[in-house]
Amino acid sequence: MGRKGAVVAGHICLDIIPRIPGGNVQARLTPGTLIEIGPALLSTGGLVSNTGCSLHTLGIDTRLMGKVGDDPFGRIILDLIRAQDAALTQNMIVVPGEVSSYTIVLSPPDADRSFLHCPGANHTFGADDLDCATLRDARLFHFGYPPVMERMYLDDGAELETMFRCAREAGVITSLDMVMPDPQGPSGRVDWRSILQRTLPHVDIFLPSLDELLVLLRREMPVSPQAADALLSEMAAQMLEWGAGIVVLKLGARGLYLRIGERGIAALPDAGWRERELWAPCFVPEPLVGTTGAGDATIAGFLAGVLRGQSVEAALTSAVAVGACNVEAADALSGVRSWDATQARVAAGWARQAVTVGVPGWAWDAGHALWIGPHDAFLRKRV
Repeated sequence: MGRKGAVVAGHICLDIIPRIPGGNVQARLTPGTLIEIGPALLSTGGLVSNTGCSLHTLGIDTRLMGKVGDDPFGRIILDLIRAQDAALTQNMIVVPGEVSSYTIVLSPPDADRSFLHCPGANHTFGADDLDCATLRDARLFHFGYPPVMERMYLDDGAELETMFRCAREAGVITSLDMVMPDPQGPSGRVDWRSILQRTLPHVDIFLPSLDELLVLLRREMPVSPQAADALLSEMAAQMLEWGAGIVVLKLGARGLYLRIGERGIAALPDAGWRERELWAPCFVPEPLVGTTGAGDATIAGFLAGVLRGQSVEAALTSAVAVGACNVEAADALSGVRSWDATQARVAAGWARQAVTVGVPGWAWDAGHALWIGPHDAFLRKRV
């Protein structure tokens, strides 16, 4: 029997999402203040849950590999996963005496999210926690978020490199996602340039956000969309030079950027997966409820497209479609629909957000509803 499905490993937590009324709540968070809020929504969070369970919803045979403690939060995490499918907990690790990770998600309706996060058992996850037999049966290995997993960034990322080297030797497509570090914490002081240089040669698909890369590598954030647009090709080219096969940069409400070099990845030999530069605008959510887990769901849509044999254009479209479904719910999972339902929304003429690229050299491809970059050697010949 051939390889199939995905192993999704790394960070998992319990998201505690209080319902916050409108108004500038953050400005009112002063010492001694009481702010009345609504009920709290409990949901699994982190990449293992957000991307892994979304892949499961999209019809991909998925195995989850995360670590929790034997405390109440750990039991809630496992119960929430079992409610979706009991089989998803088979490769989860429960460690007596460790604290399970949790995040308090502050997501007001009129402002971006803020997070209060306890990494917990994620800090002790390492290469020795991978189930190698399961990995050898899979087609794809997806991992994240090393900036909130201590063993992944200690010793200049030696453990992270070891894990991806082992996954590559197991013959799977390897995929890596990142997360924003705490600038004042240990992960904010790490040399991420060195860590990525030693890890990316073993990574087929690298999927951070542009903001994450800028903070990890330059300790800065873009000052405007135009400034960010000008950095896309530069940052992606650097990641390709360091060894990644495909670079996908999440841009929040502005969509998803992709850059593929001459090498691409061996598992995708089609010419359409070589020398590409594309930008997919988001679909318009109906309505926008919350953005928790939107990037993870977007990645799930892209990886599902890869595993289902879609073209790069179709996989990008699937990615932003799943991401738009995600933001129609407050939590990270309940907005995601089945693969067929998602594709049906796209085929029915689902409207896209209007995005204008702020740098020259880009061309709009109306047929695929994508922007084509100046480094694309495939589609530009046809437009």
